[in-house]
Amino acid sequence: MFGINGWEFVIIIVVAMLVIGPERLPGYAEQLGSLVRRGRDLLQTAKARVDDELGPEFSDVDWSKLDPRQYDPRKIVRDALLDDSPAPYSRPASAGRNGTPAAPAEPGKAPYDDEAT
Repeated sequence: MFGINGWEFVIIIVVAMLVIGPERLPGYAEQLGSLVRRGRDLLQTAKARVDDELGPEFSDVDWSKLDPRQYDPRKIVRDALLDDSPAPYSRPASAGRNGTPAAPAEPGKAPYDDEAT
């Protein structure tokens, strides 16, 4: 529920019984129940209103995929490094701008591209 297990819930109930007292505990439990019901109704009406405002285009959107808490940078990097898709095409270093080979260079000089000037 809120990240608590059964034993922690039992301990909270026992502490509440000791602090509040057995006479007032049912009244507080009833108030808490009505508060939870009102909050749930408020959230449902807000969700229905947002769905009405956005229209039918957004009715099939899976919002959980857009939750930023699900992104793990380590997983993203691992998936990118292990991706088997082919690498994007890159020109050879000796090619000119249009993919034509550059003019042959003399030994000791850099290659000269006629189309670059």
